[in-house]
Amino acid sequence: MAYQLTDINFRTVSDPKSFVQECDGLYREKVSKAADRIIENMERSPIVLLSGPSGSGKTTTAMKIAEELNKRGVGTYSVGMDDYFRTVDPETAPRTPEGDLDLESPLCLDMELLNEHFTKLSKGERIYVPKYEFSRRMRILEPSKSIKLKKNEVVVFEGIHALNDSITEVHPEAFKLYISARSDVEFEGKVVFKRTWFRLMRRMVRDSKFRGTDPSETLKMWANVRRGEKNYISPFKDKADLQFDTSFAYEPAVFNAQATRLFKAIPEGIERFDELREVLPALQLFGVIDEEYVAPDALIREFLGGGIYEY
Repeated sequence: MAYQLTDINFRTVSDPKSFVQECDGLYREKVSKAADRIIENMERSPIVLLSGPSGSGKTTTAMKIAEELNKRGVGTYSVGMDDYFRTVDPETAPRTPEGDLDLESPLCLDMELLNEHFTKLSKGERIYVPKYEFSRRMRILEPSKSIKLKKNEVVVFEGIHALNDSITEVHPEAFKLYISARSDVEFEGKVVFKRTWFRLMRRMVRDSKFRGTDPSETLKMWANVRRGEKNYISPFKDKADLQFDTSFAYEPAVFNAQATRLFKAIPEGIERFDELREVLPALQLFGVIDEEYVAPDALIREFLGGGIYEY
């Protein structure tokens, strides 16, 4: 699927409020469809595995699906698979070809514990979800929560490696969902804004606002993030029972002013600077939509801030 630049800019000027509402409505339909499919699969398994690359909106989508299931009388727990990271041991941790710690690798996850917990949950047994401190790169003794599923309850496990063979081949009955920003923007048949740039734009704004990360650092990290996606995430997306697009046609216009300022602050010469040379002029093709039109429960509030969810 591709959005058309001409249509985006027309709606941006003519009626931005309804444009935003219409796009958010399409996303709600996708969430509703995911809930339908999960309910259909509950006889086979109470486990939902939700995967997608960085910046795809996994956390918000997991919460949205939980809300939709709750409306239909299905109790829901959400678990971030990041809490299943192993304590980092510099001697044994996976590394990139350059010798840096490869924190994108599935080898950082405790797959044995995950699979043990999936089995216990399916049998109605209680699990104690571990707790991971990223600041110290270690798992701590106190669990983050305990879960024991009752009838008509499911648990959504969200993480970049949720569809890895180490999980899905052990638990093929689990419902598998893959999400990502999967649409380009075209003008006269040519791609003028790539689908991956939606996620880079989201990360750039979020990292600056909420993680205190300099734009240069985000762009440097993006190289390793993209390498991790190609090696560890994208190869498994076709294992999903359902895939859906989490991009919004209006978001380049909403992010435009903030993202442009951040991209302009990046000095020449850093890794992936050539990509920046393409992204920055591409942003200038879009108009600007004031973020006041974006609802507090919209997915992109995960990156913009000002939303109703806690992350």
